[in-house]
Amino acid sequence: MKQKILLLFTVFSLIACKREQKISSSDWTNISNRTQYKEQDGNLELKSGNFSYNFKKNQTPFKKIILINASMAGYISELGAEDLIIGVSSPEYIYSEKIQNLVKEGKIQNVGSEQKYDVEKIISMKPDAVFTNYIASFDNAYQLLKNNGIQVVFLDEYMEQQPLQKTAYIKVFGEFFGKEKEAEAKYLEVEKNYNELKQLALKAKERPVVLANEMYGDVWYLPGGNTSVAHYIADANAHYIMKDNREEKAMTMSFEEVYAKAGGVQYWVNAGSHTSKKEMLGMNPFYGKLDVFNKGKIYTIAGKEKMKANDFFESGVVRADLILKDYIKIFHPELLPDYQLTYMKELQ
Repeated sequence: MKQKILLLFTVFSLIACKREQKISSSDWTNISNRTQYKEQDGNLELKSGNFSYNFKKNQTPFKKIILINASMAGYISELGAEDLIIGVSSPEYIYSEKIQNLVKEGKIQNVGSEQKYDVEKIISMKPDAVFTNYIASFDNAYQLLKNNGIQVVFLDEYMEQQPLQKTAYIKVFGEFFGKEKEAEAKYLEVEKNYNELKQLALKAKERPVVLANEMYGDVWYLPGGNTSVAHYIADANAHYIMKDNREEKAMTMSFEEVYAKAGGVQYWVNAGSHTSKKEMLGMNPFYGKLDVFNKGKIYTIAGKEKMKANDFFESGVVRADLILKDYIKIFHPELLPDYQLTYMKELQ
């Protein structure tokens, strides 16, 4: 699954315990081409991929929710809404200390894994909603939940390739939890930070050449030129070796194909969660043939990792500004002399 390879500041309102008064609008708010929502006369409409929802005003805000995908925990934490969670799947993949403590206290139940969750247990817990990415192979389980009166909300934030569009899903969660103002404030904060950092990166005198991701077996999953990784690298004012490609998904390549493109590469980013170059080389001796392995700098996404949990896949889905800041620090350290990396870690 996505997360399994898969914040700092929460905005609190003085009336956080009460539902914010919503502003009715007949206009749709666009998160992306994939997701839109509209609030009118207390009713909330949501379009998410191929699914449409119409929540009456007595159905929201939700008070009890279950998360099937750990990456969604980042949005909940940013809104300070952890106490609304009554169940999660695969809690070992959740980084949030507060959520982990609630799991230990028994206030949040383990409802299985992303491969097989406990449908009967979920039904017995009677949540207001279950949040999950849509996976076609689980259609029977989804239907069983719906047949028992459980609202299943599909959100596919992981498919968004523009960094700030991933962040914008916090607005959807704000609508569901009666925290619209907090969600909008957080989004605007991240957006402002991101755009200022993007402008800062333009002051760099050089644009280094960058390689990304790594091999799994005999295949190198190289991010396409229209993926979030490629956008981050471009916004950090660096030259990604696949920048002219227009794919929104990873390209499958052999080592030889990547090697042919990797001449002049100075930085290798998103190189898994390895602990050292020696360990990395032990897993794949071919890496030693790359100039960047021997002469350049390599960075993993293990900067905030605990056991199986990696905050890059959790708070990172919201904090696009901090991810961009990491990339700028890597490519142009002179622009951020006092900043310490958040999600990234240099491999020695």
